[in-house]
Amino acid sequence: MRQTLIAIVENKPGVLNRVASLFRRRNFNIDSLNVGRTEDPNVSRMTIVVDSNQADARKVEANLYKLVNVIDVQDVTGQEAILRELALIKVSASPEKRGEVLSLVNIFRAEVVDVKTDAMIVQLTADESRVDSLIELLRPVGILEIVRTGHVAMMRGTDPGKRYARWADEDEEEYFVNGRHYAGD
Repeated sequence: MRQTLIAIVENKPGVLNRVASLFRRRNFNIDSLNVGRTEDPNVSRMTIVVDSNQADARKVEANLYKLVNVIDVQDVTGQEAILRELALIKVSASPEKRGEVLSLVNIFRAEVVDVKTDAMIVQLTADESRVDSLIELLRPVGILEIVRTGHVAMMRGTDPGKRYARWADEDEEEYFVNGRHYAGD
């Protein structure tokens, strides 16, 4: 079963390598990894999807907490979370095929972001199953290239999904998570 973890980490060089190394050492294949800054430029958010059972995912989650630059970890598998990915799909689009492509674009509420004489690039942001469905329906038209971002995830509701507090003074930023202290540079 696929497990989705969100890791809140310090936005510093080497953090991604440490997290990826942890998964490598545990012999986990990462199906999807997405990293980006949060509303705080000193903090990044990782969405990691791995194919594992729940017990193994719990072990990895516990080991992630041990990494110095990891502030918080949350397993959102099966919880009320929004998971999305973006796909760019380049399709062969001769004039006679364009109507079919545009019809699928409209059905899926996708968007055409580039048109050339012989090809179109379709963009879709949706959950994984919807992206998979559009890809399968575009295959007969002729897919030339696909790129997918991997999942991003966010818990639903007003809880921002982060369980850390921030205090800042003139010289440093401090984070406290479950009694652990993180000081900025």
